[in-house]
Amino acid sequence: MASLVVFVLIAAACLAAPVIAPYRFDAIDLRAMSQAPSLHHLMGTDGLGRDLFTRVLYGGRLSILIGLLSAALATGAGTLVGAVAGYYGGFVDSVLMRLTDVAYAIPSLPLLIVLASFTQADATSIAVIIGLLSWMGTARVVRAEVLSLRTTAFVEAARALGASTRRIIGRHILPNAVGPIVVGATLAVGNAIIAESSLSFLGLGVQAPVPTWGNLLQDATSTMATYPWLTIFPGLAILVVVLAVNFLGDGLQDALDPTARSS
Repeated sequence: MASLVVFVLIAAACLAAPVIAPYRFDAIDLRAMSQAPSLHHLMGTDGLGRDLFTRVLYGGRLSILIGLLSAALATGAGTLVGAVAGYYGGFVDSVLMRLTDVAYAIPSLPLLIVLASFTQADATSIAVIIGLLSWMGTARVVRAEVLSLRTTAFVEAARALGASTRRIIGRHILPNAVGPIVVGATLAVGNAIIAESSLSFLGLGVQAPVPTWGNLLQDATSTMATYPWLTIFPGLAILVVVLAVNFLGDGLQDALDPTARSS
């Protein structure tokens, strides 16, 4: 619950950036270049006099949005593949799981870099790329759950009553597998934020002047020793949000998994 509160507060602050931010994210003030944190600039300013607190808030809007979108895409794709493979079994299961193994075997970061370099570096394309490269874990978890649920009495009863395959999977099996799906989706948000930050740090993510936490870190690489606040605050934002969603995922796993609760 504490992690959920922290994540919601940070996300709400980033969403309300146009209201609560003291400056525009691209407002240049040459008289306030590279100032340390103060009452006027809570996180200091960069080499162009731009307020870092404002830019961290605006950067969080895109970083968290990309994390949520890519996690939703990865969870949806992984759930679909895992549900179909687990329900049908046999040849279908073998083909889909071998495709999943092949996707697992491909190094994700180099492929992510290659795909990002050939696409327009906006939030939507980055989210789609990250989502399409991170569905495999969810697919395996959902497949295992569906394999254990497809032989239960209520599924057999629905099949005997003539329910369609889509109805059986959508109305009877997946609602009973929602626990690991929700946990996987939560953890995927943190992984996606890290992936987006890595891309932006390498200069392949969302491009300046639009801020994200990753390109804020990338901009600060040359001044890391002389103006450390330019690195500390964006890095701290990434750290806190990723820890919050990971702790949230662990908490949800304990709450939704009877085995974990009893142990």
